[in-house]
Amino acid sequence: MGSQRSSAKGARSPGSKTGGSKAPVSKAPSQRQLRVGEELRHALARILARDELRDPVLVGVSLTVTEVRVSPDLKNATAFVVPLGGDGSREVLKVLNRAGPFLRSQMSREVDLRHTPKLSFQADHSFDEAAKINALLQNPRVLRDVEAPTLEDGAEEADQEEAPAAERPEDGR
Repeated sequence: MGSQRSSAKGARSPGSKTGGSKAPVSKAPSQRQLRVGEELRHALARILARDELRDPVLVGVSLTVTEVRVSPDLKNATAFVVPLGGDGSREVLKVLNRAGPFLRSQMSREVDLRHTPKLSFQADHSFDEAAKINALLQNPRVLRDVEAPTLEDGAEEADQEEAPAAERPEDGR
């Protein structure tokens, strides 16, 4: 028994603080992060709609702020934007990132937070991904597989149609 204790003494369980893997675990955002992110998104959309940025790249460009993700300490925020039409997104992102401090000062006037987060901008590719998935679903080969009944389904449907006729009570009415 003594030898078992000594060998188990140095071993750590996978969930202990000192043992196990050190792989980073992605946590879901807290309710506060989500609320602050949504408030920042609305404020940022209002500021961009007022056309307060006087950069020639942004003239005539309509931007959609799709999401704002806030860090757990609420010090940094990443805004995901999509220019309407998707043209010149790289240049638009450069301008927005350059104007980040100005936009932060404008947001501090609109949102009541102890510290206004530092802003960074990224292109939102979720619409592109949705378009790819939609194109795949509209592919004739996929449609054929989705819409065509399988042999088993066809056999079950035929059995269901015949079963109610055989189970009818004959009461002579």
